[in-house]
Amino acid sequence: MKYEATSPNDYISQTPEDRQEALKKLRNIISRNLPKGFEEGMQYGMIGYFVPLSTYPNGYHCSPSEPLPFMSFASQKNSINLYHSGIYAIPELHKWFINEYPKHCKRKLDMGKSCIRFKKIEEIPYDLITELVQKISVDKWIAVYEQNIKNVKNEKR
Repeated sequence: MKYEATSPNDYISQTPEDRQEALKKLRNIISRNLPKGFEEGMQYGMIGYFVPLSTYPNGYHCSPSEPLPFMSFASQKNSINLYHSGIYAIPELHKWFINEYPKHCKRKLDMGKSCIRFKKIEEIPYDLITELVQKISVDKWIAVYEQNIKNVKNEKR
């Protein structure tokens, strides 16, 4: 679902009432546990966490005027989705998350490349998300991002 929000608070206030507490809790957990240097704001129509241009002036390669995205979350039609670029870019982190998920949730993992879908709001594994968001510093994310961009550019040559 698309919301015309200008801030994270505005976004949450526009979502269905039965999802607002889960979204607030998710936001709180991410904000409290994300390593220093990431900023929160609206990015791509979702509540996003990114490397600010003041830290990484090159921005996102697809749109250099945009800060480098890291993670975000959104209320979709049938789920609350968490998007984590590190899970997509770092195979060890992907493997760790897949192995840890069953320890925190009985429901089968519903995941795309970087998208984790939570269809049962009451079963969001907040403890696992807390661990996940603590795993990558701004400096590490920039290094992973730059290495992946270089690899993509070299493959196109």
